[in-house]
Amino acid sequence: MPRVAVIRFPGTNGDLDVIHVLKNVAGLNAELVWHEDFRHGAYDAVVIPGGFSYGDWLRAGVIAARSRAMKEVVINAEGGVPVLGICNGFQILVEAGLLPGALLPNDPPRFITKWVWVKVNDVKTPFTRLYEPGEVVSMPIAHGEGRYFIDNVDEVRVAFTYFGDNPNGSIASIAGVVNYEGNVLGLMPHPERSAEAVLTPRGFVTGGLKLWLSLRESLRGGW
Repeated sequence: MPRVAVIRFPGTNGDLDVIHVLKNVAGLNAELVWHEDFRHGAYDAVVIPGGFSYGDWLRAGVIAARSRAMKEVVINAEGGVPVLGICNGFQILVEAGLLPGALLPNDPPRFITKWVWVKVNDVKTPFTRLYEPGEVVSMPIAHGEGRYFIDNVDEVRVAFTYFGDNPNGSIASIAGVVNYEGNVLGLMPHPERSAEAVLTPRGFVTGGLKLWLSLRESLRGGW
């Protein structure tokens, strides 16, 4: 069975939620890995969950991005291994240079936690293959530095956009991006918190479920 590593940094707080969904919802073999113990080549996919790695000192994700673990993740990513960064994990991927652009303080500057609607723009990734092109789903957000920015939006492969309300001022309402090769995805909304109906408020949908099922299908199909 494919092995998925969920990397824990000091300050990570979404790791056990991801482990639960991978194991109990998607039926995958997920392992919680302390960042100092992570090595490339041992896993078939990598997830960097949300939280506040190193307390968001200096800038969200910047310290974790310079860790040995991320050097190992870069090797995995360059070898085609699926890598997912959620919220703070997205910030880490950007700071590590695996994804383009920058994640800036929300506009207006405040911490936001709410459910939002997002549109799936790219279904040609190991994490989005089961979505319909243009499908609109709901997921929760919880961040203070989630405003995505890039000088030229034509230079980025957009995976998700906010639909309707743009909660943080991201350029072109971008909620998630993927690298050119398609195997590295970062998104600010939390798909692990929207994968089960019991956690989904009335009026919303379990928008994260297809992401985890897409990963399962991709790994079993030999992505």
